[in-house]
Amino acid sequence: MTDQKTARLVLGEALRTGGDFSELYMQDTESNNLSMVDGSVEEAAYSRIKGAGVRVLKGTKCAYAYTADTSEEALIATARAAAAAIDDVCEGTTTSFAVRDYKTAPKVAFSDIDNARRIALLKEGTAAAKAYSPEISQVTARYLDVDHKIMVCNSEGVWAEDRRPRTRVFVQAIASKDGEAQTGYVSPGLGMGFEAFEHINMTDVGREAAKTAVTMLHAPQCPAGTVPVVIDGGFGGVILHEACVHSLEATSVSKGNSEFCGKLGQKIASDIVNAVDDGTMPGEWGTINVDDEGTPAQRNLLIENGVLKSYLFDMLGARRMPHPLTGSSRRQSYRYAPTSRMTNTFFAPGNHDSEEMIATMGDGLFAAKMGGGSVNPLTGEFNFAVLEGYWVKNGKIYCPVRGATLIGKGAEVLLKIDRIGKEMWMGQGMCGSASGSIPTNVGQPRIRVESIVVGGKGGAL
Repeated sequence: MTDQKTARLVLGEALRTGGDFSELYMQDTESNNLSMVDGSVEEAAYSRIKGAGVRVLKGTKCAYAYTADTSEEALIATARAAAAAIDDVCEGTTTSFAVRDYKTAPKVAFSDIDNARRIALLKEGTAAAKAYSPEISQVTARYLDVDHKIMVCNSEGVWAEDRRPRTRVFVQAIASKDGEAQTGYVSPGLGMGFEAFEHINMTDVGREAAKTAVTMLHAPQCPAGTVPVVIDGGFGGVILHEACVHSLEATSVSKGNSEFCGKLGQKIASDIVNAVDDGTMPGEWGTINVDDEGTPAQRNLLIENGVLKSYLFDMLGARRMPHPLTGSSRRQSYRYAPTSRMTNTFFAPGNHDSEEMIATMGDGLFAAKMGGGSVNPLTGEFNFAVLEGYWVKNGKIYCPVRGATLIGKGAEVLLKIDRIGKEMWMGQGMCGSASGSIPTNVGQPRIRVESIVVGGKGGAL
């Protein structure tokens, strides 16, 4: 992307006004995006994004500038723009680079695949959803692949390069009857090349999206109340992601804006809870080889037997509040300065039987699929939609219910988890924060929460 001579010039120029650390980040990303409605292609787009960002630190003061022009002259001008925000008399220094290349070529490069093969995948998913039921009135399908190449170097001698291919498909099915409509969607993704579709079956994806839509079309409204809730694995982990681990990121913790500030070594969850953020898992959607500051990715044990063991930290966060770097610095693109973010975040497997969780819960809700929601990281208060839910009576699934929401506080829910299943799986998503939108996995085995507020418009069932 650039040579070491130019990089040294850029880093040195960034330090001329008194910064004590400078960093150059460069990106070259190619992507393909296709969308289809009811079997007809609506859009097929290719894009390529190239650019660079220069960051200067002085203590806990940060300045960042970026450019789409990666010539030497433009990079030096960008360094001067970032340095202009720092005003000191002591010029920082740079050291020689220790180059580390983490790039791994995908088994099947996206550049070797023509759009006919991409379209065939979408058609397969669409046909499967349509065939599931005559009540499926519309199917939207989308394909995405990204080949993301980065280089980051800094005045302390780091030089790291990484290549991060990833691909994902989306199938959304709408079921309609008598003027009512319900939606189901499935969106698997993996951190690998086109070989991902050796693992993703588009017929299964389409059928699953249609099943959710049709099931919810015939479901009564969910009752409201405070009841036991069983949350299934995969995307059920969004509660851990949103209601807990965002509050463990340095973005919140180092500024005192987290309910978990000052609680390292303290009990914050049930004894059976172990939570992990792991950027090293091969082929996963949220996996990175090295973070966007050049720190190798690692497995971070966040909660062990209910005790808070670690936060997620980047360099600037560690300057504000002493804590080891955790390989968690991430950014959407060169237009963003990095900050602490998640990768693959999940509750570790437990030893409880999945069926026993429901059989012994009495009356309550089984949340088979979670939807979106919102959370306040300062208080941990959250509100999440249940995409596919079932009401449980006397320990048996009674009927599907729609319109359910889970309402609570992250710290309280962690303490109320009384069952964790044996098999963990993940769901894929895009997480937005101060450094833009990045791919993250959320996961868990099936879990049970002793009691949680369930919102709904239905009466007794």
